[in-house]
Amino acid sequence: MMEAELRNALVEDLDQLIRLHDRELDAEILAALKVAAFPNGLALSAADEAGRTAHSNMAAALHDMPTLDELAADYAAIYLNNRFGASPYESVWLSDEHLACDRSMFELREIYAAAGWQVSDWRSRFDDHLVLQLQYLRQVLASATVDPEKLAVFIDQHLGYWLPDWAQRVSAHCNTAFYAALAELTYVWLLHFRELLGEIHDLPLPSREEMGALINRKLALDKAEIAPIR
Repeated sequence: MMEAELRNALVEDLDQLIRLHDRELDAEILAALKVAAFPNGLALSAADEAGRTAHSNMAAALHDMPTLDELAADYAAIYLNNRFGASPYESVWLSDEHLACDRSMFELREIYAAAGWQVSDWRSRFDDHLVLQLQYLRQVLASATVDPEKLAVFIDQHLGYWLPDWAQRVSAHCNTAFYAALAELTYVWLLHFRELLGEIHDLPLPSREEMGALINRKLALDKAEIAPIR
């Protein structure tokens, strides 16, 4: 079992990341980030080159902060109107037609239900949204009965699989260094968390090719199941 102190620290990390993805930044949050020297307080420290780079980029972005209007424009482009082609919905990344509300949404809804968790308003955000997947991770980690194997599988087959592409697209197209750094930091944090699960519970991280093949097999089975009778 993961120790309570570690779980609580990871929950606090997720609380911070979730807030930054969840809604537009305001002056109060920006001031708090600077006072806290974010992201230095995160429990998963910058232990390797990728982590050090992500932390350094975020610190630099907070030092040279753009206006709230510029941040709001980037937020809308990333999370609301998909202007950068970087949808926060998993279905868009995994379906051949890049459709929202596809298989991933229903699969994640079942995963949440099995954990006794339900999205508060699926009409405003479908179940496969980035923020909701982070909230699910937080929900599971906050429980003393967390199942590390299920958590690892969730990351491997869902958020951890498509988040690298999302982060890369956001970093390449957004207009503010803050959201580029946030996308990078979130991906690196999740990767470090998955590596931590592997170390503590002997759950090796599968290669991206292995996970891609597994996900493609699942999608192919789904298509076979709904194929019309000829």
